[in-house]
Amino acid sequence: MIQVLVVDDDVRVAQINAAYVAKVPGFRVVAQAHSAAAALETVERVPVDLVLLDHYLPDRNGLAVVRELRRLGHQVDVIMVTAARDVATVQDAMRHGALQYLVKPFTYAGLRSKLEAYAALRQALDGGGEAEQAQVDRLFGALWAADEPALPKGHSPTTAELVRGALRGADGPLSAQEIADSAGMSRQTAQRYLKLLERTGKVRLTLRYGETGRPEHRYAWAAG
Repeated sequence: MIQVLVVDDDVRVAQINAAYVAKVPGFRVVAQAHSAAAALETVERVPVDLVLLDHYLPDRNGLAVVRELRRLGHQVDVIMVTAARDVATVQDAMRHGALQYLVKPFTYAGLRSKLEAYAALRQALDGGGEAEQAQVDRLFGALWAADEPALPKGHSPTTAELVRGALRGADGPLSAQEIADSAGMSRQTAQRYLKLLERTGKVRLTLRYGETGRPEHRYAWAAG
């Protein structure tokens, strides 16, 4: 299992990110930290393979944490998970050994793809022996592949993931009302996100005809 430390100053965001990580096979969250000091103390105390590291922390920024980890001799891998978008911050993160830079807000699928690519890269590098150039290019290419397209303005990644989760966990097609009840939102909100997911090919729409009235729209998860 790949041991993960989740670092974010917002306790709720850290919990959400930790829940995302825990859903990916092969990964286990060993701790959460909400400050730079707590993150550094945790790495000293707990075996950690990967740090999901926010840039904006109350005592020091994420880049300072990466620098300190390297100064102390910790060779843990780092994926920056942050709202910091300026090029200088991204470049500095890369120079200090961050493997990836995931910009908030992001979806579970976006994080999952990065973690799966990281696991594949780690497995290949841990295997020893020689690697073909094509294999190296493929593994690093997967790690740096583009995330899922950004949601349209006015759409929340958290709400979208709730709808996806309801669909993925269903045994068969669901109505908009059933999805709304499962995800804890209004039917109108569920319908808005279902239409978006249908347009992007993530959801399959079928019609169920009754004896009278209009057919009922039923939705099923179609994406992998």
